[in-house]
Amino acid sequence: MLHQINSEALGPRGKAMAHAVGTCVHCGFCLPACPTYQELESEMDSPRGRILLMKSVLEGEIAPEEAEVHIDRCLGCLACVSHCPSGVPYGDLISSFRAHALTSGQKKRTLRDWLLSSTLPYGSRFRIAVRLGQLGRHLSRLMPEAFRPMLELVPREIPAAISIPELSPALGLRRGRVALVAGCAQQVIAPDINAATIRVLNRNGIEVVTPRLQGCCGALDWHTGNSSQAAKFAQDLMSVMPTDVDCVITNAAGCGSAIHEYGLLLAGTKLQAKAEEFASRVLDVSVYLSQLDLEPIPTLNSQMRVAYHDACHLAHAQGVKAEPRHLLAQIPGLEVIDLADSDTCCGSAGTYNIEQPEIARALGRRKAHTIMSSGAQAVVTGNIGCLVQIEKHLASQSDRVAVFHTLQILDRAYQKILN
Repeated sequence: MLHQINSEALGPRGKAMAHAVGTCVHCGFCLPACPTYQELESEMDSPRGRILLMKSVLEGEIAPEEAEVHIDRCLGCLACVSHCPSGVPYGDLISSFRAHALTSGQKKRTLRDWLLSSTLPYGSRFRIAVRLGQLGRHLSRLMPEAFRPMLELVPREIPAAISIPELSPALGLRRGRVALVAGCAQQVIAPDINAATIRVLNRNGIEVVTPRLQGCCGALDWHTGNSSQAAKFAQDLMSVMPTDVDCVITNAAGCGSAIHEYGLLLAGTKLQAKAEEFASRVLDVSVYLSQLDLEPIPTLNSQMRVAYHDACHLAHAQGVKAEPRHLLAQIPGLEVIDLADSDTCCGSAGTYNIEQPEIARALGRRKAHTIMSSGAQAVVTGNIGCLVQIEKHLASQSDRVAVFHTLQILDRAYQKILN
């Protein structure tokens, strides 16, 4: 007979884990939606299989090591949440379980984990790491196997840094005022995304505050179980964001998703209420812009066909699917098509393409093939991780398909440089 989960013994996130486990009725609707189940065809690599494993570990029925390999293979894409008829909050469970496993000593951090969390969230360190990685690509065969996927993802070129002022005034009559979460890795790999975001907001009468002292939102650490470091990042970000704004804007799905989990991350602390209130004021930029009457966008010089890819942490974690499509539909001359399995993960999932390279590679190739088959001239999405993953796998098949963030497309359309 199985023991019941002692939620109190599991700390402040114990109730969330127990609730998620208790809500699952093991119906199987999640199976066809799960990318790892599609790829591996293993019950233990499906959401309901992982829920059973986590339940068994929490109840003391099996050793953590028996579940670890299957839990580690979870992308955290939350496609299962979108397809679950019972409303199982799987995201609350997987993030909390990973944090519990790390803090309780059931799982150990590797050197690779330490390197990632010590570089990616810090812009200057990450830029240096990328430079070193570019040099190290030539020596990849001499590197330990675990480090080679990191070198494969190192971009061949790093864009020049773009200086963003702390205050970017609205053009014309001011219609609103927002604060922007600038992100960390995005500022190094694709700084134009933030610049484009600000230009589009300014053009539509929105004043943008981008606090200089802000750092990482904590998404990387939170989604890999390093909750103590994630909590520090969360506290720091909340402390520097102004309160005299209409809302706080994110333009990276992973960041927005993590911030909306701040209440869970900081559960049981004196900052829980503040975290929940802060999260309630955070919107993806596509949601915010969709609430405005946009300034007219010039008609494209020639018809252009683009495919929209749903970033998992936008579509599944935040429920944002219609808004980006609505924005793109306002560009005259732009044909927007949906990809087959548009909301199936591309294999990026934060650092998943480094931690589980074989599965990530298979998903990336499948996504690239789907995009190529669509006949689109460009693919558009709302997350930096997806952009990097898709661009990498498209490059191996063709150089004819461009990859853009939603706000980059809007910005280029306004500037008449999209064609």
